Amino acid sequence: MLKRFLVVLASASLLLINAARAEEGPATDLVLLTENFPPYNMAKNGKNFAQDENINGIAVDIVREMFKRTDITYSLTLRFPWERIYKLALEKPGYGVFVMARLPDREKLFKWVGPIGPDDWIMLAKADSKITLETLHQARKFRIGAYKGDAIAETLAKQGLKPIVVLRDQDNAKKLVSGQIDLWATGDPAGRYLARQDGVTGLKTVLRFNSAELYLALNKDVPDEVVTKLQTALDAMRKEGVVDDIMANYL
Repeated sequence: MLKRFLVVLASASLLLINAARAEEGPATDLVLLTENFPPYNMAKNGKNFAQDENINGIAVDIVREMFKRTDITYSLTLRFPWERIYKLALEKPGYGVFVMARLPDREKLFKWVGPIGPDDWIMLAKADSKITLETLHQARKFRIGAYKGDAIAETLAKQGLKPIVVLRDQDNAKKLVSGQIDLWATGDPAGRYLARQDGVTGLKTVLRFNSAELYLALNKDVPDEVVTKLQTALDAMRKEGVVDDIMANYL
């Protein structure tokens, strides 16, 4: 009899706890994912996996300050490759990924907070290259290196340029210098930063073909009130000059 009473009591307690949680509204804890994309996101040890305080960069510092101001709890993991973390953010409630270019075909797939920072798209060539470009169409006859799964690579492919993709964008710097590719389609300032880290300098911009803005992309199931709080915090940071100060620490 006592055993049955305890079971009933435990069940009733569980129901009360669940009811209380329901009244409190949806959980706001988020799982944030990012990749090595200097100078915006970087593992401090240079590896392709890091968590929480072992990650830094412009976007990481901005995101941390956003969440600090809103009291929304989160975990942060840097993983590889990009396609994997993109898929997780797309499919799993409570997940988000940054930094991501906000493109028309992605617009309805996520909820967006930003912009966090700019990402101009450029074509880089070796310092002694004779290549000159006025339009993207003129680049069709050259071997173009790009980063697999990246918005730049996807855009080039859609326009029929058939980029040669790699799993790490920094690999394109040495491929360019060694003559394996003629042009490197990458972001600015990210491409130049990556090249310097691998000891490659003196690359020249032969074409600037797009200006993109980078965002925190959240799964569509993330509550609107959470998105609004984060956006409000970011807007205030930009107005106060905090975003500019963070960028100045890295560039």
